[in-house]
Amino acid sequence: MKYKITGKQPNSKMCLVCGMKNPFGLKTFFYETETKELIAVFKPCEEHQSYPNRLHGGIATAILDETIGRAILMHHSEEVWGVTIEIKTRFKRPMPLDGEIRVIGRITKEVNRFFEGAGELILSNGEVAATAEGKYMKLQLDQIADFDREENEWRVIHSDDDPENMEI
Repeated sequence: MKYKITGKQPNSKMCLVCGMKNPFGLKTFFYETETKELIAVFKPCEEHQSYPNRLHGGIATAILDETIGRAILMHHSEEVWGVTIEIKTRFKRPMPLDGEIRVIGRITKEVNRFFEGAGELILSNGEVAATAEGKYMKLQLDQIADFDREENEWRVIHSDDDPENMEI
């Protein structure tokens, strides 16, 4: 499916998933789509493996969780964050380290203080390797952590490589 990209979400300094200065992090970029789905793009390296040349299931769950949890940001004018209550991951096939991986996440249900979402981890050959469903609590960032945006370098990192459309 082809998605029109409408925006890009911020990265931080040391987050395992989006931290650009974390030497062991995934350095993931997050792209918002016109369908209000969020696409995460990253390339795993050998530090992210479990069995030789296979992405660790915990890392796969972390990227699915982050993508689903961040998808809520597109549904509110004020900044609302998702704090994971529960996540269930299903692994469908091995996840090699040798190519770009994309994750797509979406909100499936939203009520008062909670929301639910789902996502898929998609290999470079287009196969779905893992899926997840999660439940989250909506909170403001200052209710979650002491987070200084400047100190944590929380900002959108634009690149000439940012796509206008993305195929999944």
